[in-house]
Amino acid sequence: MLIILLIKVRVFMFEIRKDDFYLDNQPIKIYSGAIHYFRVVPEYWEDRLLKLKAAGFNTVETYMCWNLHEPKEGEFCFDGMLDIAKFISIAAKLGLYVIVRPGPYICAEWDFGGLPAWLLADKNLRIRCNNEKYMEKVENYLKKVFSILAPLQVSNGGNILMIQVENEYGSYGNDKIYLNNIKKIILDNKINVPLFTADGNSNDMLSGGSLPDVYMALNFGSNPIYAFSLAEKWQPNMPKTCMEFWCGWFDHWGESHHKRNPTIVASEIKKIVESGGNLNVYMFHGGTNFNFWAGANSFSKYMPTVTSYDDAALLNEYGDYTPAYHKVREVLYKKRGLSLSDPLPNSPQLQNIGSIQLSQRGDYFDNIYKLGVKHNSPAPESMEYYGQNFGQILYRKVVKGKYGSHMLYIEGVHDIAYVRVNGKLVKKYDRTKNGKRKNNDGFKVRVPSFDKELLIEILVEGMGRTNYGPDMETDRKGIQKVRLDYQTLFDWEVYTVPFDNIEKAVFENNVEVSKPSFLKGNFDAQLNKDCFIDMKGFKKGFVVINGFNIGRYWSRGPQRTLYIPAPLLKEKDNEVIIVEQEGYKVPVVNIIDKHYL
Repeated sequence: MLIILLIKVRVFMFEIRKDDFYLDNQPIKIYSGAIHYFRVVPEYWEDRLLKLKAAGFNTVETYMCWNLHEPKEGEFCFDGMLDIAKFISIAAKLGLYVIVRPGPYICAEWDFGGLPAWLLADKNLRIRCNNEKYMEKVENYLKKVFSILAPLQVSNGGNILMIQVENEYGSYGNDKIYLNNIKKIILDNKINVPLFTADGNSNDMLSGGSLPDVYMALNFGSNPIYAFSLAEKWQPNMPKTCMEFWCGWFDHWGESHHKRNPTIVASEIKKIVESGGNLNVYMFHGGTNFNFWAGANSFSKYMPTVTSYDDAALLNEYGDYTPAYHKVREVLYKKRGLSLSDPLPNSPQLQNIGSIQLSQRGDYFDNIYKLGVKHNSPAPESMEYYGQNFGQILYRKVVKGKYGSHMLYIEGVHDIAYVRVNGKLVKKYDRTKNGKRKNNDGFKVRVPSFDKELLIEILVEGMGRTNYGPDMETDRKGIQKVRLDYQTLFDWEVYTVPFDNIEKAVFENNVEVSKPSFLKGNFDAQLNKDCFIDMKGFKKGFVVINGFNIGRYWSRGPQRTLYIPAPLLKEKDNEVIIVEQEGYKVPVVNIIDKHYL
């Protein structure tokens, strides 16, 4: 006997009407906080969302990162840290609504603003405009995205309230054909919840980024009365929304860590909610730029973003409460008539593991050759040309013949270059300090005379593609050209090194201090407790814990420790690999219970 069970799913209609949002014909205010699922290990999604709800928010907002969801053209990934459907379902279980900002561009201080690096392989392709090649790739991606999101809309019994069209487009361009085509792709893929645009609170940005028939939200960090008065001029008699209230800011390498007075944060949010506005706090919980996923800015100079995305958020990088959290909670609870006596979820537990001896060492350049994929190339090309998304790239050339001493010119260096001549380091170039557009981000170094051959090696580290502004589509990683005096050098060996196979690195049981090295050690840990690895005494590189790249460090600061989430750890025999590209004091690293940002 066949038994059919019919489960009735409650379907809501979310609408934007005069002066308010309506859900199921009842007015509703959106009090949202931003959490990017791809910056938080999945085991912590529920904890962070519980703390969002406990702060008085009813909605979570998230970007989507095209570059990780489609790391190679046509190959999609939506599992693990990228399982957005699971993230949204956890929010639904907790009674939270969701706002999704799928891009294709997201900014977010994320590599290339979330666009995939492989777009840069074609120098004729133009991003973020109605370029035929670009739009074809955008549509292929968004079709996949909306096949996942469409069933999760409130109109289909899910919890997605709104979908964004592009992102802060008025800060980049004014191609309304492009924006309308993005909107059309969204609508053609069964999205029927309201759409919106979000731009900065200026007439210039709103002129470029808004569409007359799409709801308009604003992004700002202060003076909501002015911002909402501007919104009223552009869209009269519509609900007012701050889609990014900037409660803090992000850090670049070499800057001081950003902080913001919690009282001011709460005061500005109070002005928004008391005026009847809706808001999304950016960031409620920033999380971490794991791996090499952080982006960069490029204005007067190139400025890469640090590993931490703490962002002075209400919930800090490792999920603990901040003074701003409690002050904003008071504002939202009072506005919503909730009781502050409700208990909060537990703070994270931390552990101090202590000193770890790095007893094994591998030579840096030896391992670069072992881990790299070799390409033969007439001229040096960028990472993107060879299909590389992240990491480092090594250019190797043996010049044969009889030459006098000449200047070696290296052009278009993005971003950090180490030059070796006959196996000896002769020059370091740092685009963050030396980069100038007038010399095409290049430098020169004198090489000795020779009458047989000269070995030139140029190792280049990409520090994050520009994620905002007009220089995005020119920030290809690697080098562009090398010449010896006026003679351009051709016929190169090129090794792409994304470090996605670091388990193949070779180590020996001897440690030499102050040399570029791969270092390895082991340690035990308590389960369910977070910790931080202190990189004091090391110069520049990245750290891998049990095969997971937790991000870059740099003695320049401001960040000194890297966050190790507890789900990455085992009780026994955890492996730490430190890839130190410049040198270190002693082969010992400390894992502690305090974060130094």
